[in-house]
Parts: sequence; C-alpha cells; structure tokens
Amino acid sequence: MEPSIKTETLDIEGMTCASCASFVEKSLSRTPGVQRAIVNYATEKATIDYLPTEASPATLKQTVLQAGYGVAERTPDTTAADRSAELDQQKAEAYYKLKQRFWVAAGLTVIIMPLSMLMLWPALMQRVSMPLVNYLLLLLTLPVLLYSGREFYRSAWNGLRHGTANMDTLITVGTGAAFLYSVAATVAPSFFSRQGLQPEVYYDTTATIIALILLGKVLELRAKTQTSAAIRALMSLQAKTARIVRSNGQEVDVPIEQVQIGDVVAVRPGEKVATDGTVIEGQSALDEAMLTGESLPVEKHPGDVVFGATLNKTGAFRFRVTKVGADTMLAQIVKLVEDAQGSRAPIQRLADKVSAVFVPTVVGIALLTLVLWLALAPAGVRLPLALVNFVAVLIIACPCALGLATPTAIMVGTGKGAEHGVLVRNAEALEKAYQVTTVLLDKTGTITRGEPSVTEIVAAPNHDAGALLALAAAVERHSEHPLAQAVVRHNETSEEQIPATNFSAIAGHGATATVNGQEVAIGNRRLLAKVGATLPEELNAQADRLVAQAQTVLYVAVDGQVWGLIGVADTVRDTSAAAIRQLRSLGIEVVMMTGDNPQTAAAVAQQVGITRYFAEVLPQEKANKVKELQAEGRTVAMVGDGINDAPALAQADIGLAMGAGTDVAMEAAGITLVRSDLRGVVTAIELSRQTMRVIKQNLFFAFLYNTLGIPVAAGLLYPFFGILLSPMLAAGAMALSSVSVLTNSLRLRGFSPRKA
Repeated sequence: MEPSIKTETLDIEGMTCASCASFVEKSLSRTPGVQRAIVNYATEKATIDYLPTEASPATLKQTVLQAGYGVAERTPDTTAADRSAELDQQKAEAYYKLKQRFWVAAGLTVIIMPLSMLMLWPALMQRVSMPLVNYLLLLLTLPVLLYSGREFYRSAWNGLRHGTANMDTLITVGTGAAFLYSVAATVAPSFFSRQGLQPEVYYDTTATIIALILLGKVLELRAKTQTSAAIRALMSLQAKTARIVRSNGQEVDVPIEQVQIGDVVAVRPGEKVATDGTVIEGQSALDEAMLTGESLPVEKHPGDVVFGATLNKTGAFRFRVTKVGADTMLAQIVKLVEDAQGSRAPIQRLADKVSAVFVPTVVGIALLTLVLWLALAPAGVRLPLALVNFVAVLIIACPCALGLATPTAIMVGTGKGAEHGVLVRNAEALEKAYQVTTVLLDKTGTITRGEPSVTEIVAAPNHDAGALLALAAAVERHSEHPLAQAVVRHNETSEEQIPATNFSAIAGHGATATVNGQEVAIGNRRLLAKVGATLPEELNAQADRLVAQAQTVLYVAVDGQVWGLIGVADTVRDTSAAAIRQLRSLGIEVVMMTGDNPQTAAAVAQQVGITRYFAEVLPQEKANKVKELQAEGRTVAMVGDGINDAPALAQADIGLAMGAGTDVAMEAAGITLVRSDLRGVVTAIELSRQTMRVIKQNLFFAFLYNTLGIPVAAGLLYPFFGILLSPMLAAGAMALSSVSVLTNSLRLRGFSPRKA
C-alpha cells in the first residue's frame, strides 16, 4: 500500500523576484520525500506535496531557511481568518517601512541631483570646489545606500552565500559599481587625470536608481495587496458572535469560536448567520449573495440548510449548528480560493524556465557589454561609457514582470469567480475552461431540478382537482417514494390535510389506503388492473399527452373509479434554456446526456434548445461518452452533480460540479458552482477567457520589455543613432514594467457575468 501524500503550505519571507521563487522551488523539490513543490512569487506561498514517512513540515522549513529565505510562523489551530489577518498586518508593516525607505531615498535624491549637475554650468564650477562637492555628494549618498538600499545588498549577499543570484544581485552590482567608481573618482581624482579621463562621479545615478526601484516596490506591494482583496472580503463576512439558546431558553451572545456542533442559535432580522446549520424553528428570507452571487433572497423554512455569513433579511428563526470552523461553507470557499491562487497555470511554465536562468544570463550580458565598450569605445570616454551601459543592463533586466504576469491575473480571476459563486480548484482548471469547445450536460439535477414535482392535475368529469390532490396526498404521505413525496409537497399549502389508514405499498405498482371511508389507490396503469378500475377514454388521451411530454403519470382511483391523473416530472430549471443559449453564443456546442429513454430525452432537449443528446446512458457509460467527444477532437467540459457523474467529471478536460451535488462529484471537478444554475458555467468560461487574455497580454509585455530593453541598455542603438539608455531611465522602466503588469491584472476586478 502506497503511503498517503500530505500537503503543506508555507508563507515565504524575503523573496524579491521570480528568480527567488524559482530557487526556493528547486531547493524544496530536491528535498527527500517531496513529490511536488510550487512557489508562487505573487502570493509569497509555497505549496508542497510530500511523503510524511520521508519529510515533515520541520524539514521543509529548514530547507527554505538553508536556501536563504524565511518562513512566517503559523500559530497552531489558527483559523484561516486569523492567519489572513496576521499576514495582512505583516504586509501593512512591511509597506510602511518600505515607504519610509523610499521617502528617505527620494528626499536625498532631490538634493543630490542638482548638486551633480553643477558641472553643466562652467560659471558655477569656477566658484565652487568640485572635489568638495563630490565629498558632499558622497556623504549624501551613503544614507541612501546604507538605509534605503540596505535590503537589496543584504539579500544579494545572502544569495551569494547560498550560491544563487536574484534581482537584488543585479541592483547591488549595478549601483555598487557606479558608487565605487564615484568614490574612486572622489578620493583619487589624479589617477583618472593621468589616464586622460575626466574624474566623473555617478552618485546621482546610484541614488536615483535606488529611489526609483523603491518607488516601484511600493506601487507593486500596494497593487499585490489589491489582488488578494477577494480573500480579505470573504474573511470580513464572518460573524464575530453567535446568540446561543441555552437549555433553559435563555439567549446568550458568545464569540464565534465557542460555538459547537449541536448548539441552537437564534437569528433576528438584519443579523448575520453565525455558522452553518439546519433551520428548526421559524422562517425567513436570507441574502446568500456572498456565496452564490445571486441578489434575490432565498426563502428558508424548517429543515432547510443555512450558511454562515449569509444575511437574515426579514423573519426570525433558530437553527441547529451542523458545521463550525474550517468545515463551514465560507471556510471551504476561502481555502479553495487560497489554494487556487497559490497554484500554477500551465502557461506559466515558459516564464518560470526563463526566470530560472535569467539573472546569470543578464550578468553575463552585462559583463560582455562592459568588455565590448572597453574595447571599442573612444579612448577618452571608454571607461565611463562602459560603466554606464554595464549598469543600465543590470538595472533594466529585472524579471519581476515575468514572475508577476500569470499569478497576479490568477489571483484576481479566482477571487472574482468566488464572488460570483464559481469556485476554481486550481489555475490549471481556469486555463482549461478557456479552451472548452463542447459542454456535456448531465440532465438530472443539472438541466433539471433533480427532484420530481407535480406539473399537472387532470380530474375526470364531475370531479374536483383539489379534492383529487388531497386524497392522493393522504395516501402518499405514508410512502417514501420520490414520486409520492412530490405529490405531498404539492399539497403542503392546502388547508385540507386528510388522514389515511390501512396503508399498503404495492411494489412496482403504487399504494392503497382508506381515506374518509373510501378505498383510494394511486400508482401506474398496472395498479388500475389490480384494483379493477377502468380508465375512461378521455383520460386515456390525456395520459398519452402527458407521457409525450416526458411526464410520469400517476392514476388515482377511488372505490374502483378513476377520478383523475397526476403528471409528475423532473422539471427544467428556469435558467437552463437561457444559459444554453449563452453557451452557444460563445461558440460552444452543448450536448446532453441522460439515463432516461429517448422520448424523455428528446422532450427535455427540445425544451432547452439542445440538438444533440445521448439517451439511456448507464452510469458506468458516462465517462465513455466523454471519451467519444474527445476522440472527435473536442475539448470537453462535463457538468454534473451526482456520484455517478464523478468518473465523467474526472475524464473530461475540465469538470464542473453543481454546488447542490455530492461531495464525490465536487472532488472530481476542477470547478464547483455554488449555485445549482447553469449560468455559472457561462460565468466560469467567460472568466477563464478574460483571465487568459490578461495573462497573455502580461506575458507579451514582459517578454517584449526584456527583449527590447536589454539590447538598448547595452548600447545597440549607439552606433546608428547615438542613443544610450541612462541607468536612471532603466530603473524607471524596470519599476514601470512590474506595475504595468499588476495594473493590467487588476482590470479583471471589473469582470461581471453576462446578463440573460
């Protein structure tokens, strides 16, 4: 028996670029017992699948520490909400400190820049001592390096000790080279003069680069915080207290952490439901938009399920707690969103491969630039030009935009999905939904409501439909058959509730009972023969009509006389036809699959506008139907809700489980629709398409930026146009690239499902 695989999530500290994430991921992947490791730079999380017999959370943390990075401690038994609040607090503190470092660098740079430009005015240079100005610039630049830029140098040194390089390595080498060159020109100007060189200083370059990079970091951190707004919004929905009903009837407010399974909780109008449970007393309408995205309130009666964080609109009610803490619907949604945001889409693989070798490659290009300029530039300006271009290449080549291109869009996209009742299991599922060409719908519980209901009552001449229903319900109240329960539910609002005695169920036929001294039989046509009742010709025609409409006919006989018919069917959901039209408008073929007979399948298909369907499909054959469609070259999305749908959901390119379905179906699906509404399929596919469009835009921009930026920084345009890229402009461009990618991803926050 193979050992079970466990999953551990670590909050990584100290990552400054995609190269850092790549190095941590490689380190974890090489750890004995680790089956898979994914490190997400945007979320700063590592998700590790490992064998507990060979590895442990402690060894995983130690691996990260040995790689030169930190791991944020998680308090045992901390709830997802508390953990998120702790991380938000840590990020807020980091943001504040980062802004402090930026403002110090910016303030000093404002002074350093004009002092550095004195050499542009010969008249001023005659009145001041340039050596003295250079020493003053040195003193002003030191705080920028030692305070504002210290984290860059610390990170680079830490990486060097562990044999790796990252973005901070590029910044350190670039600004360090400019600063050391300037110090040499300040302390020993005569050395440069003897070589025929002007002892120029680049303190302004050093300070400005650090200030601009810090500005980019500030904007980046702010934007990254916005990408995780969906989780914070979900966390904020949780109720803080619950009104527990004690055994003596007294109501007491207690912290939500003290609520236990089995407690009875009272909810008044305008209050949030504390946790998940089942209504036992009272009724009300609840706003469940935070779970489903549906704005209309949902009526709740005794026996109905309520979910924590939903809002009670009208009446008062009491419910018995069935789930608390991490088992509640809200906690499961938050966990699913967190997992999805920490996962990796297949489209990210190319960017990851590039990021893994990017920094060493850039250092090589920068050194080659330095050598070529030293060899080919005019003698008088050889060293300064070589230095400037060397620094420009190092600064502009940050791979942050590549590292942020995919995960930031995934974070926003999965968050928006959760807002609208579409829960994406991982980034791969979101990407797969974008490629779907065919949607295969299971009929029962997906297109239809999944439970039979009375659709029509046909009374024989001289008989009343209401009386007919009351007699039938009196009998069926003693039966547990789904068709019987449909009759009972249809009669619940009637004031006439008649008792029945001598109930007898007849297998394969129906049931009989004595009601008000009359012998009442309800069942199929075979039951009529058994009780000696004859079906009138006019009712026979009506029965044929109901059968043609894919309805099941229940015949009601009283004392051997047929009083009428009751049509029962699994009715189509109100929104199914509109959702199918929307899918077809997206260029997607819709196919239906059902175990029902061809006649019933045809009737339902015609009702919702489906032209292709599979009928009489056995549960074990459903996965084969998916394979048939895939063999035709189609990318198939399977939508289902039952245990027998699980194999087909797993076989499909992407499985979508209806939220009212079974846990097994949801486990097999890549996307779960909280609402049992096919419009969620449309939302999932449209969200996937928009997210992938943004990802491709981000990757294109990031690759284009580095492809064009590095050659320009190396001086490729100088021989033709005399253009050189200032290291300060390179720093600004680098910061802008990351912020642009993040800003583009944040456009997804404006996504909203299309209207029917």
